[in-house]
Amino acid sequence: MTTATTAATAPATTEATTGTATAVTAGARVEVRAESGWAAVCGLSDLVPGRGVAALLPDGRQIAVFRDRAGRTYAVANRDPFTGACVLSRGLLGSAGGRAFVASPLLKQRFDLVTGRCLDDDAVSVPVYAVRTR
Repeated sequence: MTTATTAATAPATTEATTGTATAVTAGARVEVRAESGWAAVCGLSDLVPGRGVAALLPDGRQIAVFRDRAGRTYAVANRDPFTGACVLSRGLLGSAGGRAFVASPLLKQRFDLVTGRCLDDDAVSVPVYAVRTR
């Protein structure tokens, strides 16, 4: 699991919000908006398109960070609300109706990566986090 820090980073080279693809430079860092501000969670090169990584925010919350095959980055809570297990970072990425989702590796419920809404149960959702690349 990656631990996020709030240390100063290099000047901004590119920025993205959740679900936005941008051109990036070598050494780009992925940052997630936390309660205390932007927290660096990993290098963009650490994200394999179509796969996720787990990260720990400074306040102790676990998140799942993803990069899709189009280069868009997303972050959601890592906890699967159906099982309570912190496993969403190990889920499979896909799309339905043009919307990117992660499918839980346990019970296969799909969560929209932009809204956090469960595509299989409208009453359930996961928190989402703004993401930028610098």
